[in-house]
Amino acid sequence: MSALWTILRRDLAMLFPGGGRGGGSLLPLLFFLAVAMLYPFAVGPDAPLLAKTGGGVIWVAALLAAILPLDRLVAPDLEQGFFDQWALRGISEEAVIAIRVLAHWLSFGPPLMVAALPAAALLGIDGNALRIVEIGLLAGTPGLAAIGVTIASLTVGLKSGAALSGLLLIPLAVPLLIFGAGSLSTGSEGGLALTAALSLVLVAITPFAGGAAIRAAREN
Repeated sequence: MSALWTILRRDLAMLFPGGGRGGGSLLPLLFFLAVAMLYPFAVGPDAPLLAKTGGGVIWVAALLAAILPLDRLVAPDLEQGFFDQWALRGISEEAVIAIRVLAHWLSFGPPLMVAALPAAALLGIDGNALRIVEIGLLAGTPGLAAIGVTIASLTVGLKSGAALSGLLLIPLAVPLLIFGAGSLSTGSEGGLALTAALSLVLVAITPFAGGAAIRAAREN
């Protein structure tokens, strides 16, 4: 357990600002806020339209922000032999991938939920819609993190894997966006429940899919 805690602390140190993986969570956060600031200029000063579409824009911005660190989630550790060292210490790839999902989510999920507050003000989203957005992000961003880590693991041994990762993540994340953003238009909690259920399924299967992909990459 102490070894897993050490890995989690290391991953968080690398992913958060000041860490060694290219700006950590600061870049996705700035990207998220930039989308929220630029969208009103593209649509115009139509307050009802901004309020109606703002929640969907936040979801799309969250998806794109989750894509940014994909090339740094798994590849550096595999290239530097960390997975080999962990295997020698009896730490399975599945355990490492599970910790990586948690670290990835902590690096962008909660910061984006905080950033959604000023984004909602920029987009004219009212309090009730903001509540649904925040609950949806809480339920859906773990699924986005799981998809990101899975794709990073599957493409780690491929050339141009970074470009391929983004192309793979977007269609796989569409169901989360449909349920999460769709709950804003219906005003019901059914979409949020589906978002949470799908997110839990993704989090549950990611350690096994990612672990198998890492083992295959280590053997090649």
